Amino acid sequence: MSHNTVDTTEDATPAATPPTETPRPGYGRLLRTPGAWSFLLPGFAARQPFAMLTIGIVLLVQHTTGSYGSAGAVAAVTGVSMALFAPQGGKLADRFGQRAVLVPGVLLHTAAVTALIVLSLVGAPLWALFLAAVPTGASVPQIGPMVRSRWAALLGGSPSGSGSSTGSSSGGGPGSHSRGDASLLPTAAAFESVTDEFTFVIGPVLATALCTGVHPAAGLIAEAVLTLAGGLLFAAQRGTQPKTGRRGEGGSAEPRVSALSVPGVRVLAISFLGIGSVFGGMQVSLTAFSEEIGNPGVNGLLYGVFAAGNMLAGIVCGAVAWKIGPRRRLVVGYAGLTLAASALWAVHSVPLLAGLGLLVGLCIAPALITGYTLVEPLVPASARTEAFTWLTGAVALGQAAAVTVAGQLADAHGASAGFLVPLVGTALALVTLIALRSRLAPNASGRVAARGMSHRLPVTVD
Repeated sequence: MSHNTVDTTEDATPAATPPTETPRPGYGRLLRTPGAWSFLLPGFAARQPFAMLTIGIVLLVQHTTGSYGSAGAVAAVTGVSMALFAPQGGKLADRFGQRAVLVPGVLLHTAAVTALIVLSLVGAPLWALFLAAVPTGASVPQIGPMVRSRWAALLGGSPSGSGSSTGSSSGGGPGSHSRGDASLLPTAAAFESVTDEFTFVIGPVLATALCTGVHPAAGLIAEAVLTLAGGLLFAAQRGTQPKTGRRGEGGSAEPRVSALSVPGVRVLAISFLGIGSVFGGMQVSLTAFSEEIGNPGVNGLLYGVFAAGNMLAGIVCGAVAWKIGPRRRLVVGYAGLTLAASALWAVHSVPLLAGLGLLVGLCIAPALITGYTLVEPLVPASARTEAFTWLTGAVALGQAAAVTVAGQLADAHGASAGFLVPLVGTALALVTLIALRSRLAPNASGRVAARGMSHRLPVTVD
């Protein structure tokens, strides 16, 4: 039996890596992973309402109060609440299983959204809406992180399921290891990024159509119904959920750790605040720009181009066999994002803003995808869902802060001032990454123990 070691060299050389016949990573190979479709389709349905929540709140509260400021404040409280409580839900999912958290979570979310709708329609005071917004955000089901955790279990060699073999290894039964192809982890991260962005293209359009064409509360009603149905359907897919109560090689229980205790996760969470600042700053500033030029309808087109850039880059990232390590890719991606965001404030025409928005969108996906990819080598499987929720929560928190700051700047100084928020947010994140880049290297001894594997694990970290 060989010794447990981890190769954390900057970039593996051809001499150190024996030739293999492993085919090129790609979406085709990823989607042929045994067990993947059992959670992909329910996961897509369950995460769709997430993109409807903010716009549904804004449209309903603005209709009942007549104030965009009040509507934005209620939506911001929801976002902050989600950012603060989501990691706790992820921690519980790692400890007790995703199903045990999802079922009561979607029931609570449905009740909280219903309360928010009723309070809005009866003209309740703003403080009452704030109170209802807290459990609404806190109970948002974290489907995206849960799906990412399932991918990591299938592809990274972690045990998953409750009796079914879901990896490419032979054997099965409870606690069996799914020896999936870890080289597909970046592809899985890219696939999930594209899926997330696709939901944010469809969700707001669907919610807006329902609110404007049916009833101002119809968007939130649909969000609550879809969350309940989709969440329960996803929770029913027990065969691929990561197994809890992991055991080490000697049969002893693996010690539980908090994902936030891993230095790399803290660095990634801070950097993801910058990505949230881009999403929030673009939403508010594009809206303000469209109103300034007297053409509010162009807002949807501009944001659609921005989102399309993100989707396109995500698709490409997942199909590329990268020659450089993820730490270096993350810094380069953030540098490109900061550079692209630096010119937003100076653009005053629709075609130029659309082109620059496309470029910003193209730069988001590489940074976002690489950050999620780094979670697998950094964090033990017993804390992986929590780690993903910290990153998702950081994006939501950065977005909520950016919406507030960019809105105030746009009100006081115009849309150009609002576009400074993405620039400042990404620049601060870039500085953080450069200064703390070394903390994104996996902990050799802890990582091997977490994986419970007795063979050599080469991990390229730069």
